[in-house]
Amino acid sequence: MKIILRGLLSLALLVGSCLAGSHAATAGDPQALAPSGVLRVGLYRGSPTSIIEGATPRDAKGVAYDLGRQLAAALGVPCETVIYRANAPLLKALAAGEVDVVFTNATAQRARHMDFSQPFMSVEKSLLVPQGSPLQTLAAANRAGLKVGVSQGSSTSEELRKIYPAISTQSVDTLQHAARMLADRQIDAFATNDAILYQMSDGVPGSRVLPGHWGMESFAAGIPKGRQAGMPFLRRFMSQAQADGSIARAIERAGLRGAAPLNGAGSGRIRAVHSN
Repeated sequence: MKIILRGLLSLALLVGSCLAGSHAATAGDPQALAPSGVLRVGLYRGSPTSIIEGATPRDAKGVAYDLGRQLAAALGVPCETVIYRANAPLLKALAAGEVDVVFTNATAQRARHMDFSQPFMSVEKSLLVPQGSPLQTLAAANRAGLKVGVSQGSSTSEELRKIYPAISTQSVDTLQHAARMLADRQIDAFATNDAILYQMSDGVPGSRVLPGHWGMESFAAGIPKGRQAGMPFLRRFMSQAQADGSIARAIERAGLRGAAPLNGAGSGRIRAVHSN
């Protein structure tokens, strides 16, 4: 019995050491991913995929917020959260090297300015409509005169017009502004991923997310161009976060609706074409 117990203990220690070492940082990894000695995690307000701020910093939550802190810990460097008012200025900051990592929808357009890990989360895209809207289904959205809000700097407008050529779109600078415009009937609907739409709907009484989806988003970790030396570590980290449930826990803690972690996050290339 003692021999069996010792064997089981040795096996447990071996498995634990393998899991711990699966994304153990080498000497060059922190320099590659956080050259300043601090990992600057880029976030934007109002989205559970990024960060929802609380009464205190300790109350903050969000998939990118949680994964960014875990990545810094795995690298053995301090974490600095850099929060922007919207996604567009955040992505510009990442492209300019002003932040070190983002966790965002991976698109072919964005891949021109940053490099992505494998995808780790998939989110449906739909429309949020205000209380009393005559629009009941996505299939009925292709109607002349329908004004749909989209996030400034996203490719959603172009994507929507291919699917619903009769609608018009209006660029909105922040999610908070979009919620006010929807409540005031300045727009007929707002289009982005469901995680954001459900979060917005909580602040717009009577609003609802239309069932189904007109597109999908595929989220990945993004780093500035020129830091490819850090990509092997980043990919190992994302694989381990998938395997040990860290991604699923971050999704649950953030209260994401319409999102799911992807299986097999250890391989694959980014081919998503939608953005929020």
